[in-house]
Amino acid sequence: MNSFCNNKQEPRAQQVKISEDALIIDLIDGRSISVPLVWYPRLWYGTPEEREEFEIFGDGKYLHWPNLDEDLTVEGLIEGLRSGESPKSLKKWLESRQGSDKQTA
Repeated sequence: MNSFCNNKQEPRAQQVKISEDALIIDLIDGRSISVPLVWYPRLWYGTPEEREEFEIFGDGKYLHWPNLDEDLTVEGLIEGLRSGESPKSLKKWLESRQGSDKQTA
């Protein structure tokens, strides 16, 4: 008898790590996923300090970086969805960072 159960659960984050070039999410079900940091330009251009200040909320379904104004869903990360920000919006955001002490290159 097959005991296969089709109780799909939404993926939820337990821990977030950011390396030099990847966003790594440890899920509560024991899996880990890694996506290229360059897929999310605000994280890519953010300083290490800005990247380290994040929130996991919505019972682990959402990630938020307040100083970078970046919001991601764990489900979107698993599906391989890249940032949907337009080049014009990104350019405006990068320009707003110039003149401050924040890294833009």
